[in-house]
Amino acid sequence: MNAAAIRIMLVDDHAIVRAGFRRLLEQQPEFRIVAEAADADRAYALFNEHVPDVIIMDVSMPGVSGLDAIRRMTGRRPAARVLVFSMHEDASLAERAIQLGARGYVTKSSPPEVLAAAVLDVAAGKLALSPDIAKSIAILKLAGREDPLGQLSPREFEVLRLLAGGHAAGAIAKLLNLSGKTVANYHTSIKQKLHLSSDIELVLLAQRQDIL
Repeated sequence: MNAAAIRIMLVDDHAIVRAGFRRLLEQQPEFRIVAEAADADRAYALFNEHVPDVIIMDVSMPGVSGLDAIRRMTGRRPAARVLVFSMHEDASLAERAIQLGARGYVTKSSPPEVLAAAVLDVAAGKLALSPDIAKSIAILKLAGREDPLGQLSPREFEVLRLLAGGHAAGAIAKLLNLSGKTVANYHTSIKQKLHLSSDIELVLLAQRQDIL
């Protein structure tokens, strides 16, 4: 085993998917998988225990999302290097992840060599984007289209995602360690900022922005 191998933690709620990633990455002598997690809370605990060089993380998981995990990890260790590996090809979601501290975003439709190259780039401190995401971000900026979710704080974005996913306010409060009143205040603030009059409109916006 290469003593200087890049130490990687895999975070995805599907065990079969993680097994596939592990087989793919361990074909490269410069990579070593040191931990795996199926949810954000376990990922945060293992992150603190193993301090991996690169965290490859999905953003869509039951309960607290990968976005909140990124926020917690980079808040604890600003030098943390998180590479998002997601089925979502939305430029807005990629920009949100990077704003929270992720160092890269690769879609799961990308060829294996794109993921491997991104791991190397992120480990070296570079920003890594798969070609499809880089193109989507460029098109969004060239078109001058504003991201309607850009005005939300990271916590508001997470509450929006959970609300749109059908979670009740009490469940959200428990997941995010907030009071019910605080969640209600976030709910109101989100609708005001996005000019939404109902939760149906909230869900429809979340679907259009591909954040569910």
